Amino acid sequence: MQVEIFSISDAATSENGKLNILGAFDTIWVRQFPALYPHCAVAVRMRFLSLEQGDHALVVRFMDADGVNVLPPASGSFSITMPETQRTASADIVLNIQALNLIKPGEYSLELLVDGENIRSLPLFVKDAPRP
Repeated sequence: MQVEIFSISDAATSENGKLNILGAFDTIWVRQFPALYPHCAVAVRMRFLSLEQGDHALVVRFMDADGVNVLPPASGSFSITMPETQRTASADIVLNIQALNLIKPGEYSLELLVDGENIRSLPLFVKDAPRP
């Protein structure tokens, strides 16, 4: 398995084999803490080989710099199937996050686990907005 895309963005959708991502970012500027970020989306595209067909478990964790979960981990499962003539297949996952509560500035991380293995980590920097 290979992770082709792992991004946090303003919005994402997946329809008919197309992963649409709008406004990918890695930094959120905040005027005061705690802050409520109204909406964002995590977009993932993974590619699997034919020998990796079958059911897979997925977990996405969002943690602060101390390793404390900011949100409850999102978990689910998906299945990979492909025709005999095809040697790879992709799977798209979109996780919409509403009302993200950011308590303090710092480096946060999104952790992507597939079948219990942490396969990718994505930083999110939360910073004090410059004062005018």
